[in-house]
Amino acid sequence: MADHTPPIPELLQKEFEELVRKRFSGKQQIFSSAIAAEGPVGDEKRLDWDFNYTPREVKDFLDRFVIRQDEAKKVLAIAICDHYKHVKSCVEGRFNAEDEYAKQNILLLGPTGVGKTYLIRKIANLIGVPFVKADATKFSETGYVGGNVEDMLKELVAQAKGDVQKAETGIIYLDEVDKLATRVKSSIKDVNTRGVQFGLLRLMEETEVDLRGGPDLHTQLQAIMDLQRGKSGHSKINTKHILFIVSGAFSGLEDIVQQRLHTRSIGFQDGRGLSDRRERAGDILNEAGVSDFVSYGLEPEFIGRLPVRVACHSLNKNDYFRILTESHGSIIKQYKRSFAAYGIELSFTDEALEDLAAAAAAESTGARALLSLLERALRPFKFELPSTSIRELRITRDLLADPQHYLQRLLN
Repeated sequence: MADHTPPIPELLQKEFEELVRKRFSGKQQIFSSAIAAEGPVGDEKRLDWDFNYTPREVKDFLDRFVIRQDEAKKVLAIAICDHYKHVKSCVEGRFNAEDEYAKQNILLLGPTGVGKTYLIRKIANLIGVPFVKADATKFSETGYVGGNVEDMLKELVAQAKGDVQKAETGIIYLDEVDKLATRVKSSIKDVNTRGVQFGLLRLMEETEVDLRGGPDLHTQLQAIMDLQRGKSGHSKINTKHILFIVSGAFSGLEDIVQQRLHTRSIGFQDGRGLSDRRERAGDILNEAGVSDFVSYGLEPEFIGRLPVRVACHSLNKNDYFRILTESHGSIIKQYKRSFAAYGIELSFTDEALEDLAAAAAAESTGARALLSLLERALRPFKFELPSTSIRELRITRDLLADPQHYLQRLLN
């Protein structure tokens, strides 16, 4: 005899969540309506941060963590101060709605590993607003294959612990945006990435997005579960005060700019060293205009919504040495803490740090190379020494040259 007892909503929810876990192997999260419901009730606006910084103070703060990139820090500091002072005036009712204000979304150019993401993350920490980083290459126009650009807003609300109003003042940082360029015509991928550009364009303007909307499976399942709970209302987020910052290496853009400026190509019979040519590349990227980005393959409407543009420069040996010795976020401090957890005091000679800086510069992968170099050199010591009575390790030039041989001598 068939059982016509209506299903229990809680059991249905568990079944749906188990289905999603099996389908996506734990890689997808159901955006819970409970999260959206935890936000503030009513129309009263409020801020849980108080922005009173000047551009100079913001740059001074960034100088503690990121080496060089002075021009990028100044540009970011001014744009950040303008944006959040405007947001504060709007929330406090001091902004005249009849006045015009164009949101200063930002485009950061430059090679990988020069501090672009670190700059934005530290700015978000300074202000106290939620921050989301995403990769432009994971998005598709429809969201059926790959992610949907609106997923960034859902993640922003999650970072704000369900406080939608707090999320509406957050920062979304989108990397690899140069991969959305459509320089090769009639390609399926290019058609799709063009659609992603227009999807991002809509978000960068003022728009309202339904946090439970979208064609993807986990969003649809969430909508079903909301109906089972008897919650038919829609939770929406407004993007008016969300600051969008996009970045990319834009390899080859300097050639387009040079062609427009009628200057000689970098690296061809100009007598410059590699580091000088990279420095020159950063200077040229600062000269890039809308027409250059359009020639590169970005839509004019998309690049037009990114009025603040600045290039970061490549790093040289001296920069890497300063990262190791001066930055508050130096990887050296991390390794000292990890060894100290085993009761081992770690120290470095200046010669060893100079060798690390030179090796990182040779790899040309940015500051991330420092982590790779230290991991390869110190891995055997971190494995062996905690089981010995050795309580001090000094990193020298000889140790970096042959870690295994140095370790064996130390153990003997």
